[in-house]
Amino acid sequence: MKISARNQIKGKVISVDHGPISGKVAIDIGNGNVLVSHITDDAVRELDLKVGDDVVAIIKSSSILVGK
Repeated sequence: MKISARNQIKGKVISVDHGPISGKVAIDIGNGNVLVSHITDDAVRELDLKVGDDVVAIIKSSSILVGK
């Protein structure tokens, strides 16, 4: 599959939490770094995400907000 997003980070699923609407997927991207993504629970099931799966985190955003 080809996509336009350039921020693609390979990693391994380290946890999958299901919820009534959204699921939370934690991805180890190496060097002690973990990305956490909230996606629909339907998507978690359709992708059949499990701990240990090799995945690609695809980041497409026009802005990242940080506050303190």
